Amino acid sequence: MRNRVRAVLALCAFVAGSCFAAEYPEKAVRFIVPFPPGGGTDALARILAAKLAEGWGQQVLVDNRGGAQGSLGTALGAKAAPDGYTILLGHSGSLVINPHMYKNPGYDTLKDFAPVSRGTEMPFILVLHPSVPATSMKALAQLAKQHPGKLTFASTSAGPQLMGELFRLTTGTDMVHVPYKGAGPAVVDLLGGHVGIMFSVPSSVAPHIRTGKLRALSVSGAQRNESLPEVPTMSEAGFKDFGDAREWYGIVAPAGTAADIVGRLNAAVVRVLNAPDVHKRLQPLAQKPVPGTAAEFGDYIRAQYVLWGKVVKATGAKVN
Repeated sequence: MRNRVRAVLALCAFVAGSCFAAEYPEKAVRFIVPFPPGGGTDALARILAAKLAEGWGQQVLVDNRGGAQGSLGTALGAKAAPDGYTILLGHSGSLVINPHMYKNPGYDTLKDFAPVSRGTEMPFILVLHPSVPATSMKALAQLAKQHPGKLTFASTSAGPQLMGELFRLTTGTDMVHVPYKGAGPAVVDLLGGHVGIMFSVPSSVAPHIRTGKLRALSVSGAQRNESLPEVPTMSEAGFKDFGDAREWYGIVAPAGTAADIVGRLNAAVVRVLNAPDVHKRLQPLAQKPVPGTAAEFGDYIRAQYVLWGKVVKATGAKVN
């Protein structure tokens, strides 16, 4: 008799869980973006949010929480209830670089998140305010040597900061690092000439390059970027040490989120990122969709965590 009762209870629990999963999401989903509006993370998040909401019939509310190179918003995502109603835009700098640069970023990348899917990837791009008289990376290095401590470079997250540090290291130059909370305010100051140099991602600066308000010197990666084909790669510019460095975004949920919910989130995100109209919207932003399984994204995060840890150690980069 007891065994029958247990079997019935187990069946009820299974059915209840299945019903919950079948109805997910039943309410609005909060989508934390760990940077201010105006940059590549915000652009991707708003495209994803609109398409997910359309498919689910529920609101997806973008919540921009900038600060500490993405650490504040990322920590907020880590501490959210693992019920499927809070997701986080996982940023390469926040997830795999900040933990090596901050003594306590407020989260443990390898323990506090449930990977959902990779999102997009893009190269880094080196841009200048037109007042900086350099038309190539070598010319910029020569200019920096002639004027030590005079040139300023902006960064919006840990990845761009490391690119700037790597440039200083490989060229033996001294430039002043100016950190910003996100691409929006950094680009405003770059356009105004308050800082002269910026390692960025194309989605934040491409429109200003096309109008001539900013000058692009080079992009990272093995090949030129299709959205800015006239800009040479850093290897072509004579800086092979920069290799195929890229910034990437993805979707993660708080650790402990049910596997079934993670699976449903993954299916929805992959569907959106594979949609032709989404590809069309991302192309001018130079963001390449790279969706995959949750397990693949977890492996990728762990590998990137090790890789960027080595770069941080080699450059000696620290939080300003």
